[in-house]
Amino acid sequence: MFFLNVPLYEELEREEKLGNFKKAKTMISEKLKSESLPSSLRKRLEFELERIDRLIKNYPFNEESARKKLFESIDDFTEEEYHELMAKGLLDYIVVEGEKKFETRFFENLIFALPEYKKRTKKDEKQEEVRKFLYSRLEALLSGDKPKTYRVNAEIEVKPAIEKINGKHVRCWLPFPKVEAQVLDAKLIEVSHNKYFIAPNDAPHRTIYMEDELKEGLKFSVRFEYVIREQFNSVDPGKVSNTIVPGFSQYLQEKPPHIVFTPYLKNLTEEIVGNETNPYLKAKKIYDWITHNVRYSFMHPYALYENIPMFVASNLRGDCGAQASLFITLCRIAGVPARWQSGWYANPFFASPHDWTMFYVEPYGWLPADLSFGGRRPERPEWVNKFYFGNLDAFRMVANSEYMAALQPAKKYLRSDPYDNQVGELETEAGNIYNDAFDSEMKIISFEEISL
Repeated sequence: MFFLNVPLYEELEREEKLGNFKKAKTMISEKLKSESLPSSLRKRLEFELERIDRLIKNYPFNEESARKKLFESIDDFTEEEYHELMAKGLLDYIVVEGEKKFETRFFENLIFALPEYKKRTKKDEKQEEVRKFLYSRLEALLSGDKPKTYRVNAEIEVKPAIEKINGKHVRCWLPFPKVEAQVLDAKLIEVSHNKYFIAPNDAPHRTIYMEDELKEGLKFSVRFEYVIREQFNSVDPGKVSNTIVPGFSQYLQEKPPHIVFTPYLKNLTEEIVGNETNPYLKAKKIYDWITHNVRYSFMHPYALYENIPMFVASNLRGDCGAQASLFITLCRIAGVPARWQSGWYANPFFASPHDWTMFYVEPYGWLPADLSFGGRRPERPEWVNKFYFGNLDAFRMVANSEYMAALQPAKKYLRSDPYDNQVGELETEAGNIYNDAFDSEMKIISFEEISL
């Protein structure tokens, strides 16, 4: 995806900003006929054809549907409020061929931007129950309770929508737990297909791979079990050294197109870190800046962005993975090794995709930092922010230890998510199966505390 750093030419950018996407695609097709295009520009333009389609899919609501959602979901919502929100740019929309189209989660992002609206919407009792469950465990750890270990039995099932898919033969990669850091064991329990391949444990994106013919009722599923422990660390900054362990250079390097040391991000890092030389305290300053200045917001599919950390640092908003990528980039600029960790937020109630980070300091090793769980919100206690720097709950399933890594076996076509894998990837011999053409369901079968 390095070609995302290649800028689009001026005329094309203009037409896209005007919402003339059909014209833009025609312009790209004409440009691609040239045999003299630089290879990187060619790849950028080829991808732009795909990116435009993905962008439009991410803005499914017309203005009538968006207005209906607002008036039905917010108590006593008024016409004046609607026009005010539009004037302030708080409702995410683009123009597509002359028509306003609203982003798939424009309503949820409005609630994040203006929490006062949450009081005028229906309370999510289930979410409150899960939050209380999580906070009770964090409070116990902070009060001196010993970290617990859990055995988790979980499942993911993917069902392709055959009417939306071209091709005859389906290849499928589903996330599979890695044994690393807080994960002590992982094993296969059940799988839908007799023939399968589980990537080795050191695969950055660990998956179980299957194939089948496209047919009515086709589904891919895997059930697995893993053992995971809570991470609660007592770090003495005075004992932290500046020693970098040999072989850690990859965790200090750029990784285009997103982990890039741009002038703005270097200046921002310098502004945040100042004269601090202690690696642990550098990371803490970066964590504090992000969690206090970047508000949580759902993002578009990551493939739509040219540089995610730059987006977050410029717009001061982003979801779990976007904030994590900014933290990793700033830490690396500051000379602190940092890397990705992701998979699911998995508790006894449900599982959902989630990303967080790890940073390295001697002599403590890899320490976790969850920017979005630690982010400051009006309803969130301050101690939660402090907990998620250097500590982590055990309500996770870890499948990925690197950002933007290849699948095993390799995928032929561009992935739905080129940077992560949490809900599965599919393709046929004809092309990628985008995530709007399959349903993915994650289930927690059992979640029990164990003694080791």
